[in-house]
Amino acid sequence: MEFQKDTTLFTGRLKSMVFALKGAYKLITTEHSVMVQFSIGIIISIAGFYLEITKTEWLLQTLAIGLVLSIEGINTAVEKIADFIHPEFHERIGFIKDIAAGAVFFAAMTAIAIGAIIYVPYVRTLV
Repeated sequence: MEFQKDTTLFTGRLKSMVFALKGAYKLITTEHSVMVQFSIGIIISIAGFYLEITKTEWLLQTLAIGLVLSIEGINTAVEKIADFIHPEFHERIGFIKDIAAGAVFFAAMTAIAIGAIIYVPYVRTLV
């Protein structure tokens, strides 16, 4: 049986959105690193409301959270594909997985820097 792709403007996009939401749900509910990062995103967002950060700070914070979660999703996909293709340990597969994990590291360090730039001045005024 051949899969028929829905190419209509509205229903095709709606189906794509449903698949994307299912994927986001699977990431958040099955991947421990994404669970941690998603939880940190929620905590930081609550802090943003509490400390009344500026609109620009909200934009940067939202971008940083989205960046980390997106790169982590891509990293997870790379790992799943690599494990599917070559389930046993292989040096070249390990190299590929390390590179993908390195991308997450860069995104996380960027998010930490953005968080520090936003929140350190607020915390200083509270102390």
